[in-house]
Amino acid sequence: MSKASTSGKSMSDTETDSSTDSSTHSGTDSGAGADSDTATGADSETGTDSSTDSGTGSEADARELGAAGSQLSTAPREERYDTLVGGPTLGIIGWARWFWRQLTSMRVALILLFLLSLGAIPGSLIPQDSVDELKVQDFKDRHETLAPVFDKLQLFHVYSSVWFSAIYILLFISLIGCIVPRTWQFVGQLRGRPPGAPRRLDRLPAYTTWRTTAEPEAVRTAALAILKKRRFRAEGAGDAVAAEKGYLREAGNLAFHIALIVMLLAFAAGQLYKSEGGKLVVEGDGFANTLTQYDDFRSGSLFDTNDLAPFSFRLDKFIGTYERSGPQLGTPRTYEANVHYTDGADGEERKSVIKVNEPLVVDGSKVYLIGHGYAPVVTVRDGRGEVVFNGAVPLLPIDSNASSTGAIKVMDGYRDKNGKKDQLGFAAFFVPTYGGGEGGATKMFSRFPALDFPVLNVGAYHGSLGVDAGVPQNVYQLDTRKMKAFKDAKGELLKKTLLPGEKLTLPDGAGSITFEKDVKEWATFQISHQPGDGWALTGAIAAIAGLAGSLFIQRRRVWVRAVRGADGVTVVEMAGLGRSESAKLPEELAELAGTLHSEAPSAPAPARETAEVEGAEK
Repeated sequence: MSKASTSGKSMSDTETDSSTDSSTHSGTDSGAGADSDTATGADSETGTDSSTDSGTGSEADARELGAAGSQLSTAPREERYDTLVGGPTLGIIGWARWFWRQLTSMRVALILLFLLSLGAIPGSLIPQDSVDELKVQDFKDRHETLAPVFDKLQLFHVYSSVWFSAIYILLFISLIGCIVPRTWQFVGQLRGRPPGAPRRLDRLPAYTTWRTTAEPEAVRTAALAILKKRRFRAEGAGDAVAAEKGYLREAGNLAFHIALIVMLLAFAAGQLYKSEGGKLVVEGDGFANTLTQYDDFRSGSLFDTNDLAPFSFRLDKFIGTYERSGPQLGTPRTYEANVHYTDGADGEERKSVIKVNEPLVVDGSKVYLIGHGYAPVVTVRDGRGEVVFNGAVPLLPIDSNASSTGAIKVMDGYRDKNGKKDQLGFAAFFVPTYGGGEGGATKMFSRFPALDFPVLNVGAYHGSLGVDAGVPQNVYQLDTRKMKAFKDAKGELLKKTLLPGEKLTLPDGAGSITFEKDVKEWATFQISHQPGDGWALTGAIAAIAGLAGSLFIQRRRVWVRAVRGADGVTVVEMAGLGRSESAKLPEELAELAGTLHSEAPSAPAPARETAEVEGAEK
């Protein structure tokens, strides 16, 4: 087959290569091809004669190729407004259209998406009111200079701040304004027909030609069958066959944008209708999903407490095993909670195991295991020997070896030796594996997080615990401002390190506290309900799939023209045009041309041209 030169000269009348392999070329002419959106096709080099270089000939070629190469993308075209030397002449409507076009452009959408990601960073680094108010207050106490600035910038409630909401809403509007017109345009392209072939196919970026003895109609019929078999949308158009492929590129682009909207809606729904709370449960105790059962609870502004899923569970046993040697000494190996749960008020009780990152899912709510600790069982008696308190007291771990601290409070039922009502408080420090020392948190330490050698240290107080004032109080801290310490023989705070089964006797017949031979374990659970999680996951998967399609699928068009030449031999021309320059387009055209060439093989070279070639070789 012979191929057209890059200057666009007429085809050779002889066939120098009778093989069935088609030849293609990538156009290097100025203006031959298309940019990312449209192809102008203006060629500044000479054509078949000098008259086509200027005037209406080149303009017609540019218009013809531009029509064939247009609408390879659904991206909106830039509109140009008339201006004067003194500045733009846009009116209110013009400025509104300009602002809308800028807002709905891909550039602005990407900028807003970047700003949204950037704005979320403070929400993950700075304590948030919606997550933990105590941490926020602690941050304010430690940073007296920065706290007022952060407060004015709304950095303690980033996701509900004015500036974050503005970015969020603008991005939402930008995506919708970008998707709607592109969708209608894409639907119109799907319903339309492939554009007809340009007059000068040799000006396209991928082009090949040969001569064949087959009839033009037979060539076009064969080309139409081949292109349809390759999943091109093809049809005959005059003396040529027009075909188009790669619609999944624009479909993927639109799917990516729609998926972003779905993710934004899911995020908004999750924030408005979410509920999240924490609960500490000691072995043997349970939890019912009602508002009063939570230790702490947070919800979205549109959440209704009546929407809490009716379920309950009981912690049967917490199982924790730890690495006992090597560089990972003390690292958890087994960390799970065995529970019984019921779905609904009258549901059947079932067994389950909750592990880290493997929550219990009940009626759309997820129960996560997030923490663990110890609850030594103690018994407190008054001066008459009556039991006024008996139970497991959860203590909070302060290091990786589960050294724990807390408070034991006896608020009701206690009377001193004179029968007067009083309250008792004990500052407690517990180590599961005693490593030595006396005197509580300042000297005692744990060598290992398992219950190998449990020891409890207590310091005794009496007086007002401050719980009757109606002010919320931390159950793990002992407020001693209105309490008096029990004194030992040296006049110091009465405290003692107890082994299981030992007791501390209070002076003057005030009673005693006993560390029973039992230490229970507790686990903290986070119960969360996020209604938009499924939609967010679906949107994320669709966004990835759509982005992959828009990046790796090329929108392209192919034309095959078969006409009878002046000498009666059929001339076949094939050309391709893509949305963007790609080495795969010439390769694909060469493959299609090779297939078509097998159906319409090259015609023998004329005798005159054969003689000229042989003479040149000699």
